[in-house]
Amino acid sequence: MSQRYTEAFLKAMPKADLHLHLDGSLRPAGLIEMAKRSGIELPSYTVDGLYDQVFKESYNNLGEYLNGFQYTCAVLRDMENLEQAAYELAMDNLAEGVIYIEVRFAPQLMMDPGRGIDFDRVMHTTNAGLKRAKDEYNSQSEVRNGDKPPFDYGIINCAMRMFGKKGFSPYYTQLFQTLRDHEPKHVIKIAAMDMIRASIRLRDEEGLPIVGLDIAGQEMGYPAHEFKEVYEYAHQNFLLKTVHAGEAYGAESIFEALTQCYADRLGHGYSLFSPEMIQDEAITDKEGYASQLASFIADRRIAVEVCITSNLQTNPTIGDVSNHNFKHMYAHRLATVICTDNRLVSRTTVTREYELALQAADIPLKRLKDIVAYGFKKNFFPADYLAKRAYAKHALQYFDKVAAEHNVSD
Repeated sequence: MSQRYTEAFLKAMPKADLHLHLDGSLRPAGLIEMAKRSGIELPSYTVDGLYDQVFKESYNNLGEYLNGFQYTCAVLRDMENLEQAAYELAMDNLAEGVIYIEVRFAPQLMMDPGRGIDFDRVMHTTNAGLKRAKDEYNSQSEVRNGDKPPFDYGIINCAMRMFGKKGFSPYYTQLFQTLRDHEPKHVIKIAAMDMIRASIRLRDEEGLPIVGLDIAGQEMGYPAHEFKEVYEYAHQNFLLKTVHAGEAYGAESIFEALTQCYADRLGHGYSLFSPEMIQDEAITDKEGYASQLASFIADRRIAVEVCITSNLQTNPTIGDVSNHNFKHMYAHRLATVICTDNRLVSRTTVTREYELALQAADIPLKRLKDIVAYGFKKNFFPADYLAKRAYAKHALQYFDKVAAEHNVSD
């Protein structure tokens, strides 16, 4: 990490996390408490045991990385646990200076129709936990008098690229049974469209801060263009869009997210600077294709949600952070937002991700402030553009104040 920045400064500076999975970001102690309360079996009931067996420092592959989600999703189908998890996630972010978050998850993974846990209940419960943290934090005198910017948040709902006929969630199992004569891919698309329609209804009729659509799950074999109609519906209803693209597949998946799904941001985008990952045989000049695409993304100011630890864990061939493509994103002046992906599964924080970014590239204060600014300017703020501008301005003025207090300058 650059010697010009202390950990205390990086922790104190105002930050945003725009790629933050609720079901991958529980407190380990909270997960144990929730599992006991709900009768969910865990491999261990100690934090050290969970770290040793499930939430590791490093993983062999993406499958091992995703293993822990079976436990977190199981406990989050209890609404008391879901509200607690949302509240604790906001408080954990606030404890390290993260004042704006966009929490994403797949609501249909939490739904259990047989127990009366429908989409609306899942969304209201999640919002209640986040709002409780927001109200607590924003009642502080420093926030009320304008000395510190307030906390705010949005919710991004994820459709799943794939799920099986049973086991993913009670909702998905029931849907497959109801539509048993349909092709599996058709069932998956029906679920995605149902989710996006319900999201827009709750946003418009009940004022929930549902700000975006994402598509999550296995990239390989489940291309984004299969969900084109879902993204078109979001686009036509002023719901903003991000796409997991370029995490485990080549740059052509990023192009597809932009051209077929109207992506406003890109989740990961790692493969943009790894032309060797391109698999489309029609692309003969892989380096030229990747270069043109990178220039297009930079020019259009399409933000990339960068999750360094997560990439290092799910793609062990990267090796050291010095090999991570963030350095190329930085050199090509892409709008990058430093994010955690999964605070528990990746055992990280936003502060830690900034430390890694600073190891990967030598970033002067002006450019660091630019990166921080992208988190406030490229977010899907749950209010109008003028309110978003005012909020970003307040956050960046506070950045200058924190820098001065920590004697940080170029």
